[in-house]
Amino acid sequence: MRVLVAAALIALSVAVSFAFSALDSGFGFGSSAPEVQIASIQGATPFSARNAAPIDKQNANIKPPRGRGGDDSCRWANDNECDDPDIGTGACRMGTDYSDCRALREGENDSCRWARDGECDEPNIGTGACVQATDRTDCGALANLRNQTDRCATAFNGVCEEPGRGNGCEARTDRSDCIGRQRPMTINDHFFGRDDRVRVNARELPWRFMGRFTNSNGEACTATLIARDVLVTAAHCIHNDNGVDALGTFRAEDGGAEARSVAYLVNPSFNYRRFTTTDEIDGMDWALIRLDQPLGDRLGFAGIRDISALQTATARATDLYQAGYSWDTGDTLSANVACHLIEFYRDGTFAHQCDTTRGDSGSAFLVRNGQSFDVIGVDSNYRTEPGQPAINIAVGARQFRTQVADFVAGRTGIAVNSGGKPKRD
Repeated sequence: MRVLVAAALIALSVAVSFAFSALDSGFGFGSSAPEVQIASIQGATPFSARNAAPIDKQNANIKPPRGRGGDDSCRWANDNECDDPDIGTGACRMGTDYSDCRALREGENDSCRWARDGECDEPNIGTGACVQATDRTDCGALANLRNQTDRCATAFNGVCEEPGRGNGCEARTDRSDCIGRQRPMTINDHFFGRDDRVRVNARELPWRFMGRFTNSNGEACTATLIARDVLVTAAHCIHNDNGVDALGTFRAEDGGAEARSVAYLVNPSFNYRRFTTTDEIDGMDWALIRLDQPLGDRLGFAGIRDISALQTATARATDLYQAGYSWDTGDTLSANVACHLIEFYRDGTFAHQCDTTRGDSGSAFLVRNGQSFDVIGVDSNYRTEPGQPAINIAVGARQFRTQVADFVAGRTGIAVNSGGKPKRD
């Protein structure tokens, strides 16, 4: 999944310094996006490498051997990630994920096919191609983050509340407060040297008109109300290898208000396979979804603003607000407050330094407009180069702004139950 954030301005760490210097040297507004590798899509679909190396670890179907005498009866057994509750994610009953947990229990090793290649290949902290604890040398600096999350409801409050040090959180669910916010630059995620995300009050603006859209396949992304009954999210959140699945439910973070989708609109040239394998159509990764209930009448909604015409320095200085359902923070929003844009690209996308990750896909980037907020873009994906920090990519509002009025008025869109036939006036 690409699912994705902080109490203060993101620190200008080495990662951000690199990003600015790299982008300033030839990747300014009006130039093409840099030729970099896409590491992952941040939405509801599984990890998908772009421009993969000759050996595609993600698609090699390397599974851990079933241990003799071990119990692999868990639904998630043999997926490379330990899911036993005492040392793993807790998704399995104790002792039913033997093969994935074996190396963690018996001692780390370098038995992975890609051990000692200079790249961590364990799940979540690396590429996910190896069983946990079988890429010891390459993952050494990241080992203390293994199976650690910020899922506790009081995470990011500055107080460690895990057993043995405090009360209120389960073991390994209060990572940032117990371990710290600094992240090694080699982590296969989006925390640029420091994780600056925070919890927010869902009853306050702009968080109250954000929520989660889940389609009929159970794939979920973050979405934001931009009209009384219209959401904006990412196109890849309703597209997959089998086509479009826009039939689903939006559940607002504030009060759990729900509505069903009745119509959607995407760029007709958006192609999921092309999006996940190239950088060519990143600017098409947006979607509008109409709901059957006017939730915005109660929750409010954001406006739309295109800031791509601003001078780069002005745009960089503008405070951005973003929140999403990051894979590692549970079922409540985690947010970035006053993070910043880095650069505009010719294809209508922009790079940013907000701490987004899988699950944040489709989440909106907003700027203040008096007492309200305007959407200036939606979270899409990230690009990486070997040995360099990831560059987070969002689709700018200029790509969909002109489509909003007609869709809100019902003049455009495709009904989700019409078999994909365009709506007629």
